[in-house]
Amino acid sequence: MQEQFGLLEEVYTLIVNFAVTYSFQLLGAVIVLIVGYIIGGWLSRLLLTMLEKRDVDVTLRLFIASAGRLIIVGMFLIIALSQMGISITPLIAAVGGLAIGASFAIQGPVSNYGAGLVIILTRMFKVTDTINVCGYAGVVREITLSTTILESEDGEQIVIPNKHIVGEIHRNSFGNRIIEGQLLISYDTDPEQAIEVIRQAITGVSGIAAEPDPVIGINAFSESAFCIDYRVWVPSDRYFQLLHAVNLAIHCSLQTANMRLSLPKQEVRLLSD
Repeated sequence: MQEQFGLLEEVYTLIVNFAVTYSFQLLGAVIVLIVGYIIGGWLSRLLLTMLEKRDVDVTLRLFIASAGRLIIVGMFLIIALSQMGISITPLIAAVGGLAIGASFAIQGPVSNYGAGLVIILTRMFKVTDTINVCGYAGVVREITLSTTILESEDGEQIVIPNKHIVGEIHRNSFGNRIIEGQLLISYDTDPEQAIEVIRQAITGVSGIAAEPDPVIGINAFSESAFCIDYRVWVPSDRYFQLLHAVNLAIHCSLQTANMRLSLPKQEVRLLSD
């Protein structure tokens, strides 16, 4: 029993000595961390306000504000560790070694983060733009360091890792998408009249973009018909709906004007033994 009381007394003495020796250092480190957190939050809000006044893209300004806050908190963390008498040199060396070893295991995510940083800093596209990349098209709803999230007309979310965007060809049509089509109009039809009929049909569809104007004209001459192309811009969130409406309007207008569509010629070969 006396031995147990002696052990408790040694533990109590150790705790008291530790509190007397390091209490002020620990208190100072906590105060430094609190001050760093407050200053980091203040700097983050200040950066957000300044960037918003300069009309900087929302994704870029959030990234800059978060980065500024992390830098300030990191600096005050280093000061707090030194306040407690902890040398940060071995810690930096250990973190560096772990980073080198982990870089091989997380090569994919790291490449996504690097690509996301390039997208945010270079402003390749922004939220509400319409992009077409890797065979997928949609409106950009969110840009993070690792992924870009698109939304299709059907409300589907398309999540694309950023490494598949940077370095690839992508098409940015901003708020609209383009409807493209081609018609074969018989040579016995007046092409100017056909173009005007198509133009009236397209402009009669409600919901197409006001600018730019639809582009309609003769693209080529086939063996039996004029190849008339039409291109019209429509809002991205109604692309398929307006695509169907435009094609139906053109078909009805040509039928009303008694204009015949020509079919491409086909060559038939008979093979004998």
